[in-house]
Amino acid sequence: MRSIIPFNDGWLFAPADVQANVSDSQFEMVTLPHTNKVLPYHNFDNMEYQFISTYRKRFKLPEVRNGRRVFIDFEGAMIASEVYLNGAKVGDNEGGFTPFSFDITDQLLESGENLLTVRLDSTERPDIPPFGFVVDYLTFGGIYREVNLRYVEPVYVQDAFARTKDVLTANPYVEVDITLANTSGTGQKYSLSVGIDGGQESTKNDLQVSGGSQLITITLPAKGIELWSLQNPKLYSFSVSLRDSASQQIDSVEFQLGFRTAEFRKEGGFFLNGEHLKLMGLNRHQTFPYIGAAASARLQRKDADIIKNELGCNIVRTSHYPQSRHFLSRCDEIGLLVFEEIPGWQHIGDSDWQGISLRDVEAMIMRDRNHTSIIMWGVRINESQDNTEFFTATNALAHKLDPTRPTGGVRNFPESQFLEDVFTYNDFSNSIIEPINQPHLVTEFNGHMFPTKSFDQEERLIEHALRHARVQDKQMGMPRVSGAIGWCAFDYNTHKEFGSGDMICYHGVMDMFRLPKYAAYFYESQISPEVRPVLRAATIWSMGDRSTGGNDPLTVFSNCDEIELFVGRDLIGRYQPDRAQFPNLAHPPFTVPGLNLWLTWGGKLPYLHIVGYYKGEKVAEQKIDCSPLPEKLLLLPDDCELNADGADMTRLVFKIVDQYGNRLPYAIKVIEFEIEGPAELIGDNPFPLVGGQAAFYVRAKHETGTVTIRAKAQGLPDAETTILIK
Repeated sequence: MRSIIPFNDGWLFAPADVQANVSDSQFEMVTLPHTNKVLPYHNFDNMEYQFISTYRKRFKLPEVRNGRRVFIDFEGAMIASEVYLNGAKVGDNEGGFTPFSFDITDQLLESGENLLTVRLDSTERPDIPPFGFVVDYLTFGGIYREVNLRYVEPVYVQDAFARTKDVLTANPYVEVDITLANTSGTGQKYSLSVGIDGGQESTKNDLQVSGGSQLITITLPAKGIELWSLQNPKLYSFSVSLRDSASQQIDSVEFQLGFRTAEFRKEGGFFLNGEHLKLMGLNRHQTFPYIGAAASARLQRKDADIIKNELGCNIVRTSHYPQSRHFLSRCDEIGLLVFEEIPGWQHIGDSDWQGISLRDVEAMIMRDRNHTSIIMWGVRINESQDNTEFFTATNALAHKLDPTRPTGGVRNFPESQFLEDVFTYNDFSNSIIEPINQPHLVTEFNGHMFPTKSFDQEERLIEHALRHARVQDKQMGMPRVSGAIGWCAFDYNTHKEFGSGDMICYHGVMDMFRLPKYAAYFYESQISPEVRPVLRAATIWSMGDRSTGGNDPLTVFSNCDEIELFVGRDLIGRYQPDRAQFPNLAHPPFTVPGLNLWLTWGGKLPYLHIVGYYKGEKVAEQKIDCSPLPEKLLLLPDDCELNADGADMTRLVFKIVDQYGNRLPYAIKVIEFEIEGPAELIGDNPFPLVGGQAAFYVRAKHETGTVTIRAKAQGLPDAETTILIK
């Protein structure tokens, strides 16, 4: 039978191109995912991670082979890999964003110790996408995704692709394309079956499987299914079972899938399960502070939760490359739509470069086409010039591999040649141009037009939020526009050609620690109040943070019907959403003028108190202290339990707040941390805090126990939290 064994422990790493005769003592022990260089969150040279490194793993076969073939499966290594087993080269791979596998059976020692070696080039190679010219993001280095050891019988299931049909009718069904591989050199008869959640099943018998690979399609009914939707992302477990002529099962594959339709219509608009849905989302880079792209499954899944549940988006674009399977699986589970695209940024290389890009199209779609959340494939190099031959080929390949989904090609000039199914366009007009091609989806806006730091002046933070609000309001009123995906969810590290002075692109509605700016409050305010009420004042409530002083007008992002505003104990008034400026948003911001009457020189500044009402009931309130003095230091872990696997991580947020829990962006202090127990801190320690909030990561070791983290800041009580390692 098939066995898939995680192969992430016990690796040896050397940050150099090490020869085979060099002793293991020159290496350090690491666990995958692994970054080749832990970095500060800003102010570093990207050349620090651009080097050739060597990974080793000594192992005995964890299971007896019993005639099975053995593969080594890499989910991602940046950016060019040469893989050796016991001194023999088993293969190489160029490209860092898609998986690759090698059959290592013939090089294995079935008894005794094996030595696996990976020579990894993490330099920005111009012959490999996305490189060849400047690129507005960093790729970092290392074997930054997981590795598995896979045992399969000589005849096995190589791939399974399920296509749901007629799901809006009374007779839905599924077609499952199954590719069988035969490495035995002999032809035999087999039976193949597909089942859904242990219920409905369909079987084909007496299949003659000869050498090479063979495609078999099995159809099975799916009556009584629930549709997958944003509110009810119902997933069904599919099982594919291969049996030999004696009816003995020799292979099985399982995956999850939802039943839904997703359609961009020529006349305009996107429809999910036949119902019109305006798309509103953000772009996501897969990188994190300190660890680059080497994030654990928990952190990858958390990003999906943040985008869907904290920011209220219904779509995310995986800019500008295929991203972690953990992130995509979480999108399936929570009902977050995905537009996934191939690696690249503006530049198109020579024919060999384009060949790697075509391989990326294939690898992306073959890996991810059973993810229900994905509604479109991006098959054009982001913001590149037209290239008819190349992009005709990428589109044709995508349609061949997956005829169920449309293609898009992200460009930044409207007269671009339209070869795809959806005209995906980066619109930096500070508005939305009238569509000239259909369907039309805005895939970026704002971003570099108005970079904003979480510690910027209040006026800039408010304007940043309102720019997102204006564009989303505009697209909501344009029936020929399917939606708008803003740039971007999170700040990210980049090259000096694009970032601020510390090589961070401050384009996110959240900072790189996934902590909100005011623009995040706008997106959050579009969540239905039936899900949860939102009430966020875009101010720190001070006299001198705007150019003319005071807080006039006050902007409040909320999904409430009405708000009451108090200054101290005095009721200023009751206000409704600003539908005059934002007529198309489900929940426009509130604009409250005239507050400067309460902010006079020499007068006492009272606290701000806002109460939110929904359907006449009080559902939310917020208070902001008028005092600039910090009240306490908070230490807030996302998770209170981690797995003792050497890789599991959680974010630990720290912030300085007023008496009501609001961050104080000008409370600039040095924070020192102590940790006790079987885990380590990943981040700057001590941390010079600017902006009132930041985060680092806690990574579990291989032992169980309780971890205690303490934070100290001069003039404030210490903060402490615990995490259990299980």
